[in-house]
Amino acid sequence: MSSNKIEKINKTKKIAILFMIIFLFLLILIISVFRTITEYRHMPTLQSEKKELSVRGDIISSDNFKIASSKKLYKASIDTRHLAEDKKELFLQLFSIYSKIPYKKLKEKLEKTKDKPGNLVLSYNIDSRTAKNLKELAFKLRKLNVFISRKVKGGKILRGLSVRESGEKRLFSYEDTLTPVVGYISKFESENGTTKVKGIKGLEKSYNKELNESKDGILQGNRDVLSYIAFDKNSLIRKRIDGATLNLNIPLKLQKNNEITLDLHKKKLSADEIIVSIMDSKTGEVLTLASSNRFNPEKIRQKDIPSLNVNAIEYQFEPGSIVKPISISLVMDKNRIKKNELFFAYNTKGKANSKGEFPKGKYKIGRYTIGDDHRFKKHYLTLKDVVIYSSNIGTLKIAQRLSGPEFYEGYKRFGLARKTGIDLPYEKKGVIHSIRQYSAGDRDGEDNIFKATDSYGQGITSTFMQMMKAYTVFNSEGYMSTPKIVSYLSHDNSKYKAYDNKPEKVISKETAERMKQLLIQTVEEGTGKAAKIDGLEIGGKTGTAQIARGGKYLKKYISSFFGFVSDGKNSYTIGVTVMNPNSTGKYWYYRYASSSAVPVFKEIIQNLIKLNYLTPKNDIISKN
Repeated sequence: MSSNKIEKINKTKKIAILFMIIFLFLLILIISVFRTITEYRHMPTLQSEKKELSVRGDIISSDNFKIASSKKLYKASIDTRHLAEDKKELFLQLFSIYSKIPYKKLKEKLEKTKDKPGNLVLSYNIDSRTAKNLKELAFKLRKLNVFISRKVKGGKILRGLSVRESGEKRLFSYEDTLTPVVGYISKFESENGTTKVKGIKGLEKSYNKELNESKDGILQGNRDVLSYIAFDKNSLIRKRIDGATLNLNIPLKLQKNNEITLDLHKKKLSADEIIVSIMDSKTGEVLTLASSNRFNPEKIRQKDIPSLNVNAIEYQFEPGSIVKPISISLVMDKNRIKKNELFFAYNTKGKANSKGEFPKGKYKIGRYTIGDDHRFKKHYLTLKDVVIYSSNIGTLKIAQRLSGPEFYEGYKRFGLARKTGIDLPYEKKGVIHSIRQYSAGDRDGEDNIFKATDSYGQGITSTFMQMMKAYTVFNSEGYMSTPKIVSYLSHDNSKYKAYDNKPEKVISKETAERMKQLLIQTVEEGTGKAAKIDGLEIGGKTGTAQIARGGKYLKKYISSFFGFVSDGKNSYTIGVTVMNPNSTGKYWYYRYASSSAVPVFKEIIQNLIKLNYLTPKNDIISKN
């Protein structure tokens, strides 16, 4: 073979090998591109989303003070694997300054992660202002190379200081004010892992659904080169909507003044508890519901446990003589008391004392003997005497004029043995006897022991708020109003009422007016004299009852005074109950409402005057 042919063959081989190498490189390139296209890559998404946490609604007094509110909390965390070893000290110093968390506490947390590096939560309790400052710090720390990137599958990542919303915290700005009515809360973890709160007692419980009816805000759209959301027509923007706000009928200033009054009288009387309420007689709006036994919902202690209940609606007790106007007005409404009628006092056994007062009356029904607590200077009592001097015998004799069904239905109409409808949870109903028990002896015209004792408030139980509701009848032309603490709710720029408060007709206007005048005379001349204030129309009824426990009466007492006050323009129903005042030794007289509950009642009225809710007529004259 010639040398030319051999050279030509070699040249062809070289070209072929070159093409094969080029083809091989092309094949590798194609395979690489294909794998890159088809395999999963850790590439940053083009979409970005930011959520704004919504919080529970506020509870606001009628004079616009925030009683309860929620604030957002943030958590600050780092991945310790990204924290540069030589910059740890710098990080701890700066974070401590910005967060106000002690350096020593932070260092201890960091030291615990030496053996198990990874995510470390530095704090769950960062407020909004601190969170903003820490976010600025996070940017600065990156500039200072405090955090370093790490290799992971698909590339490198860098995780610095993370500050994110973690939940909410409930704040009670005025500590124990309006407790236990406002209630308290507990925490729970929501579906998205944030800390939320729910009501356990009080208004926080009864309006829990409305207070927590919220929606988180959302910002969603494409990211720009700096990772910020670039808004366009495809972006999603949803405004944050917090829970509903409760707007109360109760003004903070009046509530606080009345709580101070109760604190002073509790100490003076050495009582277990004193409860006070003020209601607008015609609308049922509660302007005050106060207890001497309060607690701070943010710091509940072991000793606070007995004070967590709203005893105004949860504690049932024998009401005593404050029930007498109810039983008597039921008979009056049937026109079964004659004008100028006299009632025998059953006090003729024995001589009169030096004051001309006859022995206390005694009246027998079967094997039971019922006595009066007061002495009278006469043997026969008028209706006025029965009411203003609180005669048990006069009251029970009047009550026997009602049949069993009339007595039972009348008490139920006044709200006894049924819930008042107040906007608080766990309300008790109290107990009265049955129609059958009240009806025994009706056919034979015999006295009924159940009607007798129940007519003057012994043998039945009621709650403080039931009596408050009942007493609105005497000051609003025979209509009874349901007590309401919340005036209205506001949510997402709208306002609405959570209830329809229509007054109930209980007795006639004429009967209500007659009883009203008798209660005014009780303050003018009878057991409620200590409540009198010139220039105001004040009426009411005292009541003292023994505390029953285990089927026996203890030497402990509950003293009450329920009534009303009016200046001609404003009219309020007021109730005061003193639980177990000191009634031993020289303070024996504190057991009687005239010495314990009535002075508190008067001071509550003086608070109303001081804060311009009432203007006595003599004040108007003096100003002119």
